[in-house]
Amino acid sequence: MIICAGKSEQFEFAMPVGIGMMEVAINLTRLCESKKPDYILFVGTAGSYGEKKIFDIIESKTAANIENSFFSGKSYSPIDNVVTSLKDVSRETLVNSSNYITTDKEIGKHYTAQNVQIENMEFFAVMKVAQFYGISAGGIFVVTNYCDENAHDDFLKNQKEGMAKLDAYVKKMIAEQMAAKQ
Repeated sequence: MIICAGKSEQFEFAMPVGIGMMEVAINLTRLCESKKPDYILFVGTAGSYGEKKIFDIIESKTAANIENSFFSGKSYSPIDNVVTSLKDVSRETLVNSSNYITTDKEIGKHYTAQNVQIENMEFFAVMKVAQFYGISAGGIFVVTNYCDENAHDDFLKNQKEGMAKLDAYVKKMIAEQMAAKQ
């Protein structure tokens, strides 16, 4: 099952499940209850904390839910806030999720020091729902902006081109997988 956020981030090959962690958790849970997929693939845009470049395509099977206040010692979490796909043992690019977009470049340095490279609002919820149902999952992202004071303007400026690049990448991946099955 291929899913995406929806609204301004839709793809012909993906089912929209909502924007932010709450909408995704609710809607993806409904989907898994009605028809449990073998695999969940989330596709969408992401902001870079500094090391990944605009229009980079990143694949990941690990999500985190770390709030910016954690790095200033102003919060903690009693829950396990990192989740990895069931069949994945590597910890490649970690994707952070929050319902807020980071706009402070200095905070990005704290994330990259922890090997968290990008942020996407929905991915942690996708991974937690998949974990709950025992489904392997992953995500493919295109970087549209840096997590800095220009995050929103750069996202708007780069979203269309980024989504076209992501669309082509995923369609090529699908075609290659179909060819390998023949």
